[in-house]
Amino acid sequence: MQSLREMERAVRILESRAVGARLDKIVQPDEFRLVLSFREAGNVLLSCRPGSARLSRLAERPQGQRTPPAFLAYLRKHVGRATLGGLRLLGGDRQAVFTLRGKEGEYDLLLSVLGPRSNVYLIDPDGILVQSLRPLGNTRRNLSLGEPWKNPDSPAPERGADRFADASDDAWFEAVEAHYGALEAGEDAEAGARRLEQALTKQRKGLARRLEALRRDLEAAAEADGLRRRGELLKGVLDRVESGARSVVAEDFESGESIEIPLDPTLSPRENMEAIFKRYRKRQRSAEPVAAQLGEVEARLAENAELHGELTACRDDPAAVAELAERPGARRVLARYAPKAPPASSARRKEGGLPARMRPRRYQATGGLEIWVGRSDEGNDHLTMRLARGNDLFLHLEGSPGSHVILRTEGRSDPPSDALLEAAELAVHFSRHRDVTRADVHVVPRKNISKPRGAKPGLVYVTGGRSLRLRRDPARLRRILESRIDED
Repeated sequence: MQSLREMERAVRILESRAVGARLDKIVQPDEFRLVLSFREAGNVLLSCRPGSARLSRLAERPQGQRTPPAFLAYLRKHVGRATLGGLRLLGGDRQAVFTLRGKEGEYDLLLSVLGPRSNVYLIDPDGILVQSLRPLGNTRRNLSLGEPWKNPDSPAPERGADRFADASDDAWFEAVEAHYGALEAGEDAEAGARRLEQALTKQRKGLARRLEALRRDLEAAAEADGLRRRGELLKGVLDRVESGARSVVAEDFESGESIEIPLDPTLSPRENMEAIFKRYRKRQRSAEPVAAQLGEVEARLAENAELHGELTACRDDPAAVAELAERPGARRVLARYAPKAPPASSARRKEGGLPARMRPRRYQATGGLEIWVGRSDEGNDHLTMRLARGNDLFLHLEGSPGSHVILRTEGRSDPPSDALLEAAELAVHFSRHRDVTRADVHVVPRKNISKPRGAKPGLVYVTGGRSLRLRRDPARLRRILESRIDED
């Protein structure tokens, strides 16, 4: 990450060229980077990636994500066409503050470079922290959305050295990006290699279990010939079998052995014979596909071993690892055994082409989580049964019609209590009893929700859960309503 001296120089260069410039576009290429494109000053990079957090400038603006994440959506809504009123370091620390002047007043966009706890924050004109690029729980747990901004408790670091001091101001950012570009490429390659290795390991273990099961099936299928022989022997002595017998002995003329054939005493002699031939035909039919599947699994194990060997050989070559990961076989393995986690807002891609009444309202909750609220009965169904995930929390005002509310937990079992209260406020607000001062709100994981076939829109069945006694708080309701991160 940048030293304090390097951040001082970055601020000095950008301040001389960007202050007063109009913000033309904002993009968020990934979970760690934000790029501000100014008409007169180019593309300013705010990166909070652990290990390479920095303030820099890019020669070209990177492509943003197709669906704006929550932070970017909020930023565009409130400061999308602002002017850069000032740029400074805060408190003599590695915290670069961009003062953005727009129609809603002056917002401060703050890049905080604190190693693994680096983040980008948005502070409103009243000094209230309203958004963060990374979850606060991953960076600074003593901060809360909707509360006043607080500087870090740790003392400012030593100024350190400017590793790019030999570069002129015009070439300085180019030197910075060359350094960090190579560093991040190596980190990405190592992460990609680990991901592919883990996927191959998972596939290999799964295929080994499948191979063992198929071999057992093949052994069982091999018993078909024995069943056929027993059926033929029983057929030859059928007239000697007494009703209710549990077995019969027949002589195998090929081997000269006397073979005891077990019988079902509840079946007649002919029914016993037909049952044996039926089992024989079933085993015979299964033998061929089992053999084919066995060959397929063995071929996939061979491909797995080949890919793993090549990965071991090229582990230190980022370009070779990237090329290997793009091969069809490797891509199939990665997609099946190590899929990339979608962003929290990825479910919005599923909404393409849906009418507005089907798309949920989205709000930014405490702790960086999102709260989604249905707009109609059909929208409630779509939200709860299609968009919500198993560990998300479903909230609904008890005994009253209203919108379904989903607190997106990102898989967490212990979402912040403030976020839960904010979701409960929305559940009451978007109901027929929005003016009550106290309310009971039912809270239950989405995995405990079902919808009966043929049930009317908006009706779901709830199993378990708990009741949350909510004491209404106008300030909390106002804060969460103002955190809206989508447009009508």
